[in-house]
Amino acid sequence: MSQTKKYTFAIVLITSLFFFWGFIHNLDPILIKHLQSAFSLSHFQASLVDSAVFVAYFFMAIPAGLIMKRYGYKTGILVGLSLFSLGCFLFIPAANTISYPFFLGALFVLSCGLTILETAANPYITVLGDPAKAAQRLNFAQSFNGLAASVAPIVGGIFILAEEPKSASEIATMTEDARNLYIQAETSLVKGPYFVLGLLILLVAALFFFTKLPNIKEEDDAKASKGFFGAFRHKNVRWGVLAQFFYVGAQIYIISFLLVFAKDALGMSGQEGKYYAGLAGFLFMIGRFIGTFFMRFLAPYKLLIVYSIISCLLCLFVIYGTGIMTLYALVAITFFMSIMFPTIFALGIEGTGADTKSASSLIIMSIVGGAIIPPLASKITDISGNIHLSYYVTLLCFIIVLLFAWNNRKTPNTENSTKG
Repeated sequence: MSQTKKYTFAIVLITSLFFFWGFIHNLDPILIKHLQSAFSLSHFQASLVDSAVFVAYFFMAIPAGLIMKRYGYKTGILVGLSLFSLGCFLFIPAANTISYPFFLGALFVLSCGLTILETAANPYITVLGDPAKAAQRLNFAQSFNGLAASVAPIVGGIFILAEEPKSASEIATMTEDARNLYIQAETSLVKGPYFVLGLLILLVAALFFFTKLPNIKEEDDAKASKGFFGAFRHKNVRWGVLAQFFYVGAQIYIISFLLVFAKDALGMSGQEGKYYAGLAGFLFMIGRFIGTFFMRFLAPYKLLIVYSIISCLLCLFVIYGTGIMTLYALVAITFFMSIMFPTIFALGIEGTGADTKSASSLIIMSIVGGAIIPPLASKITDISGNIHLSYYVTLLCFIIVLLFAWNNRKTPNTENSTKG
């Protein structure tokens, strides 16, 4: 029996997690647009949604790695699902108190759970099966993250953006009581979707609790580096941390602010814009499935080089172009950035042996780029008054991903990591 067949059920169960965290992350563009309107936020203030989500990755990645090293992947997954569910339920008191900081706190708790899940699931899926096909297997699992990306904006648009919110000028003309009632009504729209999601995650946690998962052990811990940061002795880990920081920052800004771009650059309503967000999610999903297929014939680092170059060119068109074509270019970027996270991750931990869990935590920690890059790009928009200029930041991010891919062309197994 092959390793892949032996672990089929475990792979299916772990893959489901990729869908759930993809779904919650891709509700963020809807949430940003909704809370920005409800609380009359600036671009920078609205970007704090991303900061609350992704700063958790910085603080929780190492604790997540320590949990896995001591108690194993399954325990890490159960802890992650529990915090994920709790964060969803905290949206109810956040809406009841009409508090933007409370929403940010709920997102932080939820994201602490996501951090642990991603720290566990990403390396777990790479070691469940043939090591030579780790990048291909991770890209396939991440494709379901892409499926969630195509579904979440539509679902969120239906239940959260049920009606086009009032403009900041309209809200400013209201009395204080009327304004509070309006904000209460708007924030209450998020309670139902997040409550249902919280219940669903609890059910998934129960399924994991009662399921026996294989206990995969890497090389003898005695071979591990001294100290948690010893994994930095591997060149690909150092580059992986850097590339993942900038890639995630670019991804989050592009996806989270797609509706804001549509409104600012084209005057498009949220109801119309949600379909472009859904299209972006669909292309993200298709890109991962197609990328997984291409990796059967092409080394992952080569595909990453090609996709990074195309993403850079599309960013230049967003910056210098005009009209609806700039939105099309922005949406198209999601196809080409689709393989970047799993490929950077797989190449980043490749060959790390007993340092795999530590390397995984360090690369997951670098997801904090999603908390830093969007506010930086948003500040450029607030200062310049031109949202197009903010995409110079994402251009820089894709250039760094390109450098990572180029520097990993001699990593062991990169030429045959998806063949055989």
